Amino acid sequence: MGKIELVEKVVIAPEQPTPRKRMFLSNIDLSLVVYQDSASFFDPPSSQMSFSEICSKLYSALSKMLVQYDFMAGRLVPSLEENHRFEIDCNGAGVVVAAARTDRKLSEFGVISAPNAELRELVVFLHGEGDQETDVKERPLASLQLTQFGCGSLALASRYNHCTLDGLAIRDFEVNLAALTRGDDLIIVPNADRTLLRARNPPKICHPHFEYSKSTDTHNLFTLQGKSGTNVRQSLTENQIHVLYLASQKIASFKKKALKANNLENTTTFQVVAAKIWKARSIATRMPEDKVSTMLFPVDVRRRVVPELPDGFAGNALVPGFARATVRELRELEDACHIRKVQEGVERLDDEYIKSGIDWLEENKGAPCVEDSFSLVAWWRLGLEEQLFAWGRLKCATPLAVKPGLVMLLPGPQDQGGLNICLDLPEDQMQEFCRIMLEI
Repeated sequence: MGKIELVEKVVIAPEQPTPRKRMFLSNIDLSLVVYQDSASFFDPPSSQMSFSEICSKLYSALSKMLVQYDFMAGRLVPSLEENHRFEIDCNGAGVVVAAARTDRKLSEFGVISAPNAELRELVVFLHGEGDQETDVKERPLASLQLTQFGCGSLALASRYNHCTLDGLAIRDFEVNLAALTRGDDLIIVPNADRTLLRARNPPKICHPHFEYSKSTDTHNLFTLQGKSGTNVRQSLTENQIHVLYLASQKIASFKKKALKANNLENTTTFQVVAAKIWKARSIATRMPEDKVSTMLFPVDVRRRVVPELPDGFAGNALVPGFARATVRELRELEDACHIRKVQEGVERLDDEYIKSGIDWLEENKGAPCVEDSFSLVAWWRLGLEEQLFAWGRLKCATPLAVKPGLVMLLPGPQDQGGLNICLDLPEDQMQEFCRIMLEI
């Protein structure tokens, strides 16, 4: 089978000069200094647009966008004012874009609605942009690879440093990119000012913050701990990814059973599935019965802080909500009890709690919790499949890796609905996980 071949690799700078400045990164940003890869897929263009024309439209759109998103064209550097902290040098160094081709058809790459090893080829020419050996000051904060398949289908893969944008801000970025490829104006004007999320002086920590761990030499799945130097280590090795499909009817059955409980007035798809995953994974991984298992899940706090963050906020404003219980409680108590703990994990995130968490990170230089915990990300709620580019409508998007300690909820097949649960577990543990998940 044909390899993916590089057509060209270019650096896209802002279309016009942008002010040279340093941009403050919040403690939420700095707990997420890691590169994450994803890919969006398109059917063959219905027009007679050549691959060269598609590339030109992408390059032109990015160049225009980087005037407004000038920080994305910058580089991560040690702060001039504070030790052990990063900020972004908005120096216009640019974003890297690779254009590539392969004779292989998209169908030869397996299922594209969930991560698989074959799809890692879609960022093969971006590997040098985030490698361990590269000084962080030299790495682009974003890079893209546009690949054309033998059947005419396209994949636009991206590698973003998470400290620049959270999932909602990436969605806005890609909505704007799609609009500019069509020749339209920006749809969402970005506001990258993170000073509203600056720690208080002096810090005022009012809660224990089980959602975070103190900084250690053990790097978790979210952070490269790039606060105390300029060389940032890569995160954990990825293993085989397993996918469990939950049909809509199964999810409805979970909800129906849970709502029969006296202490639960309502629930959502996320809450009921999250509670089930928390129980199943904690038991399947053979945690001791008296161990406290912690499940983290990102919660958007744009409208929860006072004052609220501005429309178009382009930064990280997803903070970890959490649910905690012993494995014995997860095994013995009704599902409704676990769902209620997930709900409480969202409810506790008011303005004071969020600011206390930011202050905790200021004092402890920590990251999302790593002890007896995992993180659940509801990728399906980002709505990434709604964009229309010049060359066609995006048909599906997927992360390209699921690291150990991370569970992703992705949309089910387009014609079936439901959810795909993607996680990294050994085969025997995965079998137990599936058994518990499918119990009504």
